[in-house]
Amino acid sequence: MFNLKHFKTRLGFIIHKKLRQTHRISHKSIEFICLLSGAALVALFSLAFAKLSDLGLQWNARWSAHYPLAVWFILPLGLAALSWFTAKFTPYVGGSGIPQVIAAISLPHGKNKNRLVEFWQTLWKIPLTFLAMLIGASVGREGPSVQVGAAVMLAWGNFCRKHNFAFRGLSANELIAAGAGGGLAAAFNAPLAGVIFAIEELGRGFVLRWERRILLGVLAAGFILVAIEGNNPYFPQYQGAYSSQYIYLWVILCGVICGFFGGVFARLLAKGAAGVSPAKIRGWVRRHPIYTALLLGLMLAALGSYTKGQTYGTGYHVVTQALSGELLQPESVGIAKLAATVATYWTGIAGGIFTPSLTIGAGIGSQIAAYAGDLIDPRLLVLLCMSGFLAGATQSPVTASVVVMEMTGSQPVLIWALIGCIVASFISRQINPKPFYHLGAARFRQRVQEESKLKNNDVNP
Repeated sequence: MFNLKHFKTRLGFIIHKKLRQTHRISHKSIEFICLLSGAALVALFSLAFAKLSDLGLQWNARWSAHYPLAVWFILPLGLAALSWFTAKFTPYVGGSGIPQVIAAISLPHGKNKNRLVEFWQTLWKIPLTFLAMLIGASVGREGPSVQVGAAVMLAWGNFCRKHNFAFRGLSANELIAAGAGGGLAAAFNAPLAGVIFAIEELGRGFVLRWERRILLGVLAAGFILVAIEGNNPYFPQYQGAYSSQYIYLWVILCGVICGFFGGVFARLLAKGAAGVSPAKIRGWVRRHPIYTALLLGLMLAALGSYTKGQTYGTGYHVVTQALSGELLQPESVGIAKLAATVATYWTGIAGGIFTPSLTIGAGIGSQIAAYAGDLIDPRLLVLLCMSGFLAGATQSPVTASVVVMEMTGSQPVLIWALIGCIVASFISRQINPKPFYHLGAARFRQRVQEESKLKNNDVNP
């Protein structure tokens, strides 16, 4: 017998269940849209940063070629001015940007958590890096893109959570990691490298929940930029050999040489100008950072004049020339670029070391090729040394090999590059036991904590 009351109760239950399911689906859809929106913002900021940086590099190449003597005035005075401005007004945007992101992830949850990736301060990274490129400093934009990406995603996530749109289940660390990885993916036009970087570099020593949403955010930022700019490698497509006779020996040789120079490079960056100065002048260097930047600018001008401008900026054209099989002149351009990048970093201005490291590796590879003659394709040596030096500098072998593979479209060489990167990382670790980015992160973390204690003491005397 039909029971109308039971039917109404059952129907009401079914309708209520369907409405709950619809709400759940709707909530997931909104969160996915918010995630894609955040990734799109990261990609757009990275794209704008890239266009501005390219403009700075073009203008620098133009004015430095037409007025070579002006370099001796503009570069030292410009570095001194940028060093003063960064230290006084934007103390958390100096250097690469990756140490700041790592430090932010490692800080305990609280009011200090977001200070190193605060949105409005971090945006200064873009014009300051542009100005550094314009005057001829040896900097890249990829590390800064990581910090900017982290700041953009964190600000967007906080906005969505404040208005109860999405991201209630994601912590600040996860938003920072998603934005940072997305920033690298968009900067290099390399989505896979962004994921590997987030896992290998940002997750080293920290507890991060690698939820699907984080990795989707990283990949989305990279793919959105690919959709805008096209699926083109950052550098020209690799056209060299994929293997060679006695390839194992060449891979080990490149790994050992690049690991040694990468370790020295990272150690010099970590020590700073005062750390390597003689004891008699060490105090003066610490007390007078502006004068120190002025002297380092003269050093950069001398290196630029010696290499005919090849040490300025990212060194993109040096890498493209080396990857085409041309031997670089002078042969020591790789070592000159290493010195220029170290000198620039010591000034404390904003600017990354990622792309300059690839240029240093390309220079070292070209120099080895000059001695190797016809024994091996010089382009293969350049590729192996690019990834090897980056691995030696960062001690992140998987990231280094995947980044170079995606940037050059050299997938068949990935296994050899990875082996060389592992060798380079091992050698580098003997010279500089702790990875450079994490050394820098520890200093930023300590600085934030000390400044917080001073403020608390002033409030509660």
